[in-house]
Parts: sequence; structure tokens; C-alpha cells
Amino acid sequence: MSWKIQTYDELTTEELYKIIQLRVNVFIVEQQTCYEDLDNHDQNSIHISYVENGKLCAYSRILPPGEKFEMASIGRVITSQEMRGTGLGKEMIQLALDIIEERWPSTEIFIQAQQYLKNFYGSFGFQQVSEPYIYDSLPHIDMLYQVKK
Repeated sequence: MSWKIQTYDELTTEELYKIIQLRVNVFIVEQQTCYEDLDNHDQNSIHISYVENGKLCAYSRILPPGEKFEMASIGRVITSQEMRGTGLGKEMIQLALDIIEERWPSTEIFIQAQQYLKNFYGSFGFQQVSEPYIYDSLPHIDMLYQVKK
């Protein structure tokens, strides 16, 4: 299967259901956090997903500049438990960076990363710009990426 890049309006109800289901299973159940996943930003985001044999294996969303933050942002980054360690997450982040660079050249990209993923995001060129803080019950850091000119 290949990556799908869709706006909210392009998602089918089944695709949206699988996205929400994976986000709940990982962020709320697996990570044991309590937070408001449905935050009214999905409607204006670009959704990146990878489905294999009918199962959603990886997902993230891109928030355009001005949607939630001044700059573009990548969020809700998930790889299903079965697909972790396969490189799918790295492929997804690179795809998200490529999409942002194409649509909004010369912008910075902001992420609120779980602290334990600092080196993962750092491998793409993200730099930590905040002290660790608790967000949705988990340690996070803010990170910035400058699109290559």
C-alpha cells in the first residue's frame, strides 16, 4: 500500500473512524492519558495515513500555519504497535516535511514532542526550544525545524 494524503473533506467516514480509533488506542489507552483528542483542528489539517491489509498502520496530521500555531505543525504522530521499528514513522515524518516544504516554503515547523522522542525528531533537524514540561500528563518539549532554502 502507499501513503494517502487527504484533507478532512476527502476522508471517508470509515477512514476517519480508523484514525480516531488508532489515536484513542495509542494516546489514551496505551499511554494512559486523559486529553481531548477531538480538538477542532482536524477539519483544517492535512491527514497522512498508511493502511495495509485494511488496517491503519501509521498516521499524522499537518496543521497549516495559523491553524493552532503561528507556523506549520506536525501532530498526532502515530505508528501502530505492530509496525513500530519498521521505519514507517521515519518515512511518515519525512513525507510530512516534504509536504510542508512544498506548500509553505521558507517556514518553520513547530512540534510539541513527547520528550523521549527528542532524538527521533532531532534526526530530521528539529531543535529543542523549550525546557521539558508536562502536557496531557506526559513530559513534552517544544521543537522547531527550519525548512531548507
